[in-house]
Amino acid sequence: MPIKINQNEKPAINLTPMIDIVFLLVIFFMVGTKFSEVEQQLELTVPEVSSEASASPFIHRHVVAVFKDGTVSLDDELMDLQQLESQLAAEQEKGDVTKVIIRGDAEGAFQNVATVLSVCRKAGVSDLGVSVRMASAQE
Repeated sequence: MPIKINQNEKPAINLTPMIDIVFLLVIFFMVGTKFSEVEQQLELTVPEVSSEASASPFIHRHVVAVFKDGTVSLDDELMDLQQLESQLAAEQEKGDVTKVIIRGDAEGAFQNVATVLSVCRKAGVSDLGVSVRMASAQE
């Protein structure tokens, strides 16, 4: 008995799973829309709060550079330690969050960096970091 091979049959794509998913999405969005309509029809007065209570604190990010000779700059603006402390303290008094990264010159005295760290602490800054550079591997 000869085997009949029919080359005229084309492969068919089964669309049933795709149609099921489309119907489920339609039902999902219809139900979601219905719930939002019901929520809008509720006679409910939402309580109010003052705008100051809901305001989140502003976050200040600063880079303090300590140069080899001990001079200090806050975001590329040269200043002395008293000005640095007063500016950081003013931000803290407003209730803002202040984050400071200290970049010290590698050839400068570490005492200069330690002094700036102390000034930042006295100003009330609690989020402090010291920027360093990874040494290159020379082998």
